Amino acid sequence: MKKTLALILALVMALGLAACGGGTTDEGSETGGETTGVTKLSMATGGTSGTYYGFSGVVAQVLNEKLADTLNITVQSTGASAANIDLVETGENQLAIVQNDVMYYAYSGTDMYADKTPYENYSAVMSCYPEYVQIVANQNITSIDQLKGKKVSVGDAGSGVEFNARQILAAYGIDIDSDIIKQNQSFADSADSLKNGTIDAAFVVAGYPTTAVSELASTYSFNLLPIDQEHADALMGDYGFYTYGTIPANTYTCVAEDVPAVAVMATIIARNDVSEDVIYALVKGIFDNQDAITEGHAKGAELSLETAVSGIDIPFHPGATKYFTEVDAMTAE
Repeated sequence: MKKTLALILALVMALGLAACGGGTTDEGSETGGETTGVTKLSMATGGTSGTYYGFSGVVAQVLNEKLADTLNITVQSTGASAANIDLVETGENQLAIVQNDVMYYAYSGTDMYADKTPYENYSAVMSCYPEYVQIVANQNITSIDQLKGKKVSVGDAGSGVEFNARQILAAYGIDIDSDIIKQNQSFADSADSLKNGTIDAAFVVAGYPTTAVSELASTYSFNLLPIDQEHADALMGDYGFYTYGTIPANTYTCVAEDVPAVAVMATIIARNDVSEDVIYALVKGIFDNQDAITEGHAKGAELSLETAVSGIDIPFHPGATKYFTEVDAMTAE
């Protein structure tokens, strides 16, 4: 009886280990004396109504079709960046899409992860598209330095948005804890508060157009506050995860001019124990099939070799390094 029970327990443990870590492989038919297999990966994304979930779902659908003999990706709805990093770190998912600043904080044990041991079981695969720091303000405010003394929503307490707000305000000489009347509200609540006049400005970090901001623009006129080149350069010098770009005119109906802004990148990460060959096939598959991805989701059009390696402040996965070195997007280490 004891030997039988031990064998059962060993089998259960083996099955459990196969379900996490570097993914599972199903044996397929033998071709030319070699056994082929499909590697199954689970990807943590975000809420079902959000961009992370929609974009990742299209990527998975396209690659599952184009690379059916080698790769199968399932997407999981989650609580987005911080939750996704936890899921990958513990091995419940092999892939995730996250904000690159939160990725850096967790890896380095800083800012919102300052009280935790650094997370080091994952590495970067590629940046996908920018998530701009949109500073939405009432029409009496035209520049960031005018936020001093104002009621400003900086996202949920302890969130990545709050740290973005802290860093950007500091670049303009404004202390988030003493120089503004800080409010911690969601994007939707911030939009309502702006409309009702109970706050003066709000930080929103997301790909544009952002639903909450678009809905606000339909009934309320606001300004998007620009970040000039000098302050952007200072931010990017201090924090390697920021990039600089433009929110185009008419993204929102009340904003008729281009607005320069900094952004963080929506970035794919992978567990270190996923094989080099699998991550190489993943990245190559994304770029080889970009047109098909773009047909399914508009963010596919924003994929590029240049931005794919930008804003990455942690080590790349070896499979990603192999691909980007081959296409001259980065220099081999």
